[in-house]
Amino acid sequence: MLNFILQISAAADSIATTGIQTAAAPTETRISLIEMIMKGGPIMIPMALLLLVTVYIAIERLLVLAKASRKNDALLPTVRDMVHNGNIQGAVTACRGNNTPESEMLAQGISRIGQPVQEIRTAMDKGGANEIAKLEKNLNVLNIIGRIAPMFGFIGTIIGVITIFYDISLAKTVEIEVISKGLYQKMITSASGLVVGVLAFVFYHWINARLDKLAHRMEETQIKFLDMLNEPTH
Repeated sequence: MLNFILQISAAADSIATTGIQTAAAPTETRISLIEMIMKGGPIMIPMALLLLVTVYIAIERLLVLAKASRKNDALLPTVRDMVHNGNIQGAVTACRGNNTPESEMLAQGISRIGQPVQEIRTAMDKGGANEIAKLEKNLNVLNIIGRIAPMFGFIGTIIGVITIFYDISLAKTVEIEVISKGLYQKMITSASGLVVGVLAFVFYHWINARLDKLAHRMEETQIKFLDMLNEPTH
């Protein structure tokens, strides 16, 4: 009886040890982001270039916009005092020194004081439009990238599908090990194209929204300036 109990105990210990070893056997395999991107194939090279161009243009334009959007609340009152005192050149110099699209537009109007109001308005409209056009530099590139990046991803998808069928034809089987290379390429390129395209569109519309806000502020400044010209001088 004792021998029977000892045999059962030994068997239980053996099963427990085997279970522990079996449970510990699976090892988790992690893949780094760089390794995953590399599995996308050669199409990831132009995709990376598109991403770099998108980030560069977005940061550069946002920095320029931040500088251009500086608001000087004292500028218009200063200009009003100088104009009413007959110091036209001083008012133009004050605007040029501020070096913003808003001040450049004001300088265009001040330099034409004495001409009909419609001519002053036209000059300010053209000056403001030119300043906004300078701020829109390279924005079309973001728009183009937003459209073509998903297309590059689709090209990568097609290449991945071709790779899958080619590997199947060589291996004569549809095992996951055979088709995994093509699947990686297909999914990674598709995801990359969408990510780059979404980033480009987000930056494009964000910057345009800030430009619209600045343009609206410049229109308000123009109206205040033209109203100022009709104020009686003391």
